[in-house]
Amino acid sequence: MTDLNQSASPSPLGKTVEKIDTLVVGAGQAGVAMSEHLGKLGIAHLVLERSRIAEAWRTDRWDSLVANGPVWHDRFPGLEFDDLPPDAFASKERIAAYFEDYAKKFNAPIRTGVEVKRVVRNADRAGFTVETSAGVIEANRVVAATGPFQKPVIPAIAPQDASINQLHSAAYRNPQQLPEGAVLVVGAGSSGVQIADELRRAGRKVYLSVGPHDRPPRSYRNRDFVWWLGVLGLWDMEAAQPGKEHVTIAVSGARGGETIDFRNLAHQGITLVGLTKSFSDGVASFQPDLVDNIARGDENYLSLLDAADAYIARNQLDLPEEPEARASYPDPACMTDPILELDLAAAGVTSIIWATGYSVDFSWLKVDAFDANGKPRHQRGVSSEPGVYFVGLPWLSRRGSTFIWGVWHDAKHVADHIATQHKYLDYRDASQRQAEPVVAAVQSAGAR
Repeated sequence: MTDLNQSASPSPLGKTVEKIDTLVVGAGQAGVAMSEHLGKLGIAHLVLERSRIAEAWRTDRWDSLVANGPVWHDRFPGLEFDDLPPDAFASKERIAAYFEDYAKKFNAPIRTGVEVKRVVRNADRAGFTVETSAGVIEANRVVAATGPFQKPVIPAIAPQDASINQLHSAAYRNPQQLPEGAVLVVGAGSSGVQIADELRRAGRKVYLSVGPHDRPPRSYRNRDFVWWLGVLGLWDMEAAQPGKEHVTIAVSGARGGETIDFRNLAHQGITLVGLTKSFSDGVASFQPDLVDNIARGDENYLSLLDAADAYIARNQLDLPEEPEARASYPDPACMTDPILELDLAAAGVTSIIWATGYSVDFSWLKVDAFDANGKPRHQRGVSSEPGVYFVGLPWLSRRGSTFIWGVWHDAKHVADHIATQHKYLDYRDASQRQAEPVVAAVQSAGAR
């Protein structure tokens, strides 16, 4: 296989241009996994990271965040969390350290503190020209490994009221960061639920806006839900069910892991409201869908319990029954008499936290690899633009792509594709094979 060693040469403008076969942009979990697989295949590559390895885990998450999966599952195959019990949920700092350790394990060629500003396809030759904060690089291939959490999204309905403290969950750190008063948390996926519960435990009055969601059990019959998704084949789903493409998952690893139950949260003091609709003159309006959203979440929860029970019976597994998992809390007042409008000032709400997700930002990638909505066009990470690849996106190949171990497997597929392209380029026809000994002999004679 051809191994294009990293090199440098002067450009027509007189500036030194670094050359590499494959450039990986981003050194989070996707970039580290990509580097491991490329290295094993002997493909010369460079990983550029604008900050530090796994920086998003360090600075774009709240202080108490832990992984949503246990460490026996949420890791790469080549390194375990030896300092933690298998069923523990690693802190964000421990996860960042894990990826640093993993990169050191195989001496990944990662260059930190370098931002990629622009990538364009060369018009007169193969490959791409990459403009960075530290100079120009030419690469035959470019892998975008910047992940899905690039631009925090705050919807346009956000009130234009300077008296209300508003921040995205990416900027939330802890309850002490917020001014005194009640808090409206918009979004009840993993982030919104955990932040709302943390604020409630800190003594805050909390309103939680609940939209459509899936609500798996944290564990059932002595097995974590990630185990159930594995044995039931649900990690391998290649596409989201129609109508559920944007449905979030409410699950938590906090305090050793616990099942999210919205009725229980309400009985503990959190006031649930439906999907946030609008704001006008200091009044928040909510859709009348709270009961339906919780009912559909319950259906999702119970369907997994049913599938798990059937699997246990079919395979005659000796796992203890857990009838209490099907017990239900009574509907709280906020469900029997839903709040459709909330006067923020009268309710004492001084902060709004938008746990409303992220969008991607590939504005630096100036290639024909996106549809009309800016969404990457690819098949399992192999872009419609030859030489461009994506790793680290949700549903890149299957449901499991969202998790750490899923990223590792997706990166392997992309690296294998690059290696296959190398094999084709290494092919020599009969005339070339006959000429090679002659060329070698001439070069040897010239050297003497």
